[in-house]
Amino acid sequence: MPCDMPVTVDRGRYQDAVTPWEEPAWRTEAIGWIEARLAAHGLRPTGRWRVRLRPWSVLLRLCVGKGDAVWFKASPPAGAFEGALTASLARWVPGHVLEPLAVDAARGWSLLPDGGPLFRDVLVRERVGPGDWEELLRQYAVMQHALTPRASEIERLGVPAGPTVSAGAPAGVLGRLDTAPLSAPDRAALRELRPRLLDWCAELTALGVPDSLDHADLHDGQLFRPAPGRFTFFDWGDAVVAQPFSSLAVPARRAAERYGPQVLPRLRDAYLEPWTGEGRTAAQLRRAVRLAWRLSALNRAAAYGRLFPGVSGAAGAATAAAGARCLLELLDEPPL
Repeated sequence: MPCDMPVTVDRGRYQDAVTPWEEPAWRTEAIGWIEARLAAHGLRPTGRWRVRLRPWSVLLRLCVGKGDAVWFKASPPAGAFEGALTASLARWVPGHVLEPLAVDAARGWSLLPDGGPLFRDVLVRERVGPGDWEELLRQYAVMQHALTPRASEIERLGVPAGPTVSAGAPAGVLGRLDTAPLSAPDRAALRELRPRLLDWCAELTALGVPDSLDHADLHDGQLFRPAPGRFTFFDWGDAVVAQPFSSLAVPARRAAERYGPQVLPRLRDAYLEPWTGEGRTAAQLRRAVRLAWRLSALNRAAAYGRLFPGVSGAAGAATAAAGARCLLELLDEPPL
């Protein structure tokens, strides 16, 4: 790090997390790459570098010019596909995602422009009703629908297939229960659920909705709202190729927390709008949503293993506990 560059480091709840940032050689290499890529765009960093360290990412915010910002992200090996995926999405579905300034796919590095206000911040500043959530889900579904022919290409970029894609995968996910930080009753309840999981996966497959990209963690801090009625989706480190309706559970829960469960049918129908008219009835699509909602817990639980090597201690325990909490959602009846 240049000696004249002020730095602020945020470790959040993960004070003992091990990331590449602690390695001087890696840090020097990453900073050199950032500065060279910025220079190629006629930019140079100014002011303070803000570093956010988590067990699953190294994130830097850099000011360039008069108040503009760019973001550098380094992903762990299991999430190294994110840079290549982000660049591909910018070609395949422009306008829905950020177009990176630079990507090093081999090292899992991305340099991204600022995308405008986070939807989370807009929710604090403005009076936002359920209609905005309906529109963001409709736009997200349009993007997913456009990506269904590219599911195999997305997998070739290194994006994992979600546990619900193959009928035998859920049993494999639940097979890791012996090491999950769960109570004995919870562990027993999930084991008893195995046969039903396989039935749900088979039924979901039979409904015939093709696989697509599932963000797997689409909450209000993972999308920008650059202008009223417009949304930009980012942060693909938890992504999987899976039954696309799995994406609905996280944002719908967030909206229901704000406005009450009565908004859920409206959100579901807005999300399903781009998927209608392809030989499936409304009842079949709604049944698929219920199945995918429940099974989405498998996709999110699996993503909690995408950490930098060497993560242990309190940081490792916290992420393991979060993954276990996702699995427990399998026991809950979907609210739709």
